[in-house]
Amino acid sequence: MRYGTLAPRPGRPDGTAGGWPASAPPVAPAGELPPAPALPRIKVLHVITRFRAGAGGNTLLSAAGLDADRYEVWVAGVPGGDLWAQARAAGVRTVEIPGFRHTLAPGDLLVLGRLVRLIRRERFTVVHTHSAKGGFLGRVAAGLCRTPVVVHTFHGLSFHPYMSRSRRTLYRALERVTRRLAHGFLAVAPRVAQEVVEQRLAPPGRVEVVPSAVRLADIPEAFDPGARALLGVPRGTALVGTVGRVDTQKDPLAFVRMAAAIRARHPDTAFVMIGDGPLAGEVRGLAADLGVEVTLTGERPDADRLVAGLDVFVITSRYEGLGRALTEALAAARPVVATAVNGVPDLVEHGATGLLVPPADPGSAARAVGWLLDHPREAARMGRQGSLRVRAAFAPEAMCGAVDACYRGLLGLPAAARAPGGALDR
Repeated sequence: MRYGTLAPRPGRPDGTAGGWPASAPPVAPAGELPPAPALPRIKVLHVITRFRAGAGGNTLLSAAGLDADRYEVWVAGVPGGDLWAQARAAGVRTVEIPGFRHTLAPGDLLVLGRLVRLIRRERFTVVHTHSAKGGFLGRVAAGLCRTPVVVHTFHGLSFHPYMSRSRRTLYRALERVTRRLAHGFLAVAPRVAQEVVEQRLAPPGRVEVVPSAVRLADIPEAFDPGARALLGVPRGTALVGTVGRVDTQKDPLAFVRMAAAIRARHPDTAFVMIGDGPLAGEVRGLAADLGVEVTLTGERPDADRLVAGLDVFVITSRYEGLGRALTEALAAARPVVATAVNGVPDLVEHGATGLLVPPADPGSAARAVGWLLDHPREAARMGRQGSLRVRAAFAPEAMCGAVDACYRGLLGLPAAARAPGGALDR
């Protein structure tokens, strides 16, 4: 049960009936009081497989954004990636676990042992797990150590139709086996929460939706000529692009086929893919075969700004929990075309904040992009409405407040008080 700050009731001036009393104001300015002793902090360990991009960026924001006076936050996961340095710079303790890999392997027993030793040594109050393998190993280790509170976040389903049947069965079984080891469940979008319950990966009524935040302060609120200049495309040329890892999930070959279809009706359009990955060579080969030029920028640390230089943002993903790059594009008021998979329709409302198309259908994606290019006024309106939606619900403060409320509720702590302006008073 969660307790909030109580207003005084008639006959009970202290307001204690039914919950914890409200905080009292200090009797003197803080500078005139003797120093207060340092209170013990709640130790939280995030366990994640790949600490990069999407789920990794979400985890970093939630880890770094919690109140440092109340929480001591650690992150453990697969070595490698630029987010580890960012986490350390933000004051988060980090553990890159040797032998930890993205896919299941016999060496995972050693990884499990290292997680158990870490949890026992540091005596974490909360273990918060992310992703399929990190969720499995983290929850088992926390269970073996009898960690008081275990929370799991679903950034998307750990299995999908493009997996082999045997792998889908295995991943589904691992999620179901470890669901009893978690006390709380979070999901990044309503449809992700629905899929999780339907697949019996979490009990009904136990999944709370917490939108995956982005750093809104770093993202332009409208088209950015400077970003367009960095991409090297003249303002008079329509620029269609995407951001993300160039791998099977994002279906970059569908993007190339879409680009070739668009060029047939809009020959002056340019195309860019911001990111890198194992299919980059195939993308270049297919683009050459189809006679369409697609620029691959490679990985860019300023991708969240570069997206503001696009005229239309596209994702052709086969599956996507929500899509961090999609959220950033909407925050920049970019007209978007996105595949209607998993949690994407929760963010992209067809005809209101963008256009939805079926996955693995480059022709439909090309027609949607063409429509936006032919109707710039309506496209701009969708972009503005998308920006308003994202900036109202996807701020890091909102996400961290929801995570804090989850931890407090499971620990039996009162809810954070709110200042008169609505901000959390920690």
